[in-house]
Amino acid sequence: MTGNMSIARYAHTASTLANGSVLVAGGFNGSSYLNSAELYNTSTGTWIITGSMSVARYYHTASVLANGSVLVTGGNGSSGCLNSAELYHPSTGTWTTTGNMSVAREYHTASTLANGYVLVAGGYNGAYLNSAELYHPSTGTWTITGSMSTAREYHTASTLSNGSVLVAGGYNGAYLNSTELYNPLTGIWTTTGNMSIARRSYTASTLANGSVLVAGGYSNSSYLNSAELYHPLTGTWTTIGSMSTAREYHTAFTLANGLVLVAGGQGNGTNSLNSAELYNPSTGTWTTTGNMNVARRFHTASTLANGSVLVTGGYGSNGYLNSAELY
Repeated sequence: MTGNMSIARYAHTASTLANGSVLVAGGFNGSSYLNSAELYNTSTGTWIITGSMSVARYYHTASVLANGSVLVTGGNGSSGCLNSAELYHPSTGTWTTTGNMSVAREYHTASTLANGYVLVAGGYNGAYLNSAELYHPSTGTWTITGSMSTAREYHTASTLSNGSVLVAGGYNGAYLNSTELYNPLTGIWTTTGNMSIARRSYTASTLANGSVLVAGGYSNSSYLNSAELYHPLTGTWTTIGSMSTAREYHTAFTLANGLVLVAGGQGNGTNSLNSAELYNPSTGTWTTTGNMNVARRFHTASTLANGSVLVTGGYGSNGYLNSAELY
């Protein structure tokens, strides 16, 4: 374990800053939408409060920009679905509002592109969304870009080594196995190979060899333990070994040694899981690793400079969590 956050939070964001500290922002604690933010100091293992966002929100996204600031977009708050965005400035510990998105959205994705722009795609605002837009850090404004062929929420977005963005799966009234690629040079989406299994609220991790590992999720009344790999050169998916535990709302992080750590989530007959497992790309197999101290879902996981993974907050058997731990 490491020091606890000052505030319990769920469906928040966590961003690793250039100085190595981790910024946690927003979330929900069972009674209030949160605008508070706090910083984890890796050298002391403690948390300090930093400036609050102007808008309380959860189910938002957070993206670290090339200049070191953090862009937070959308989510849900006391007024419903949000189109607002704001920037955290690590040098001052303060937030400033920036341009609003054209569309309010939650359960969307945000991807930082090679040119420094941020691509926001899909989500939900009373309707399932296929729209996408780009944030321009130099002007603080948004422009509409090409729409996805399929509206989706609870999907994933993975930036590939060639700069394109792979969006996969999700939900739009049906569970989706479709996937598509965004080309930053043209602003156009093209469909690519389908996953073997439709899934939402799973994880996607980019491996050292450039392929993308998707694991777990939920589909058609079933929690999933299955996993598959996307191969960018062929645009196809292959099924690989399954996790030992079916789970959704978990986290996954690629470690410095190339293994992928999957932790927590919600599974069959459980409120929340504390189990964790490792995927080995060289063998295509999973092995269990040490359990977290606290079972949790809707938590965050952040890679630290020393290679450790910091897990924060979420929801567990005793409710909303302020605890944090290191793997």
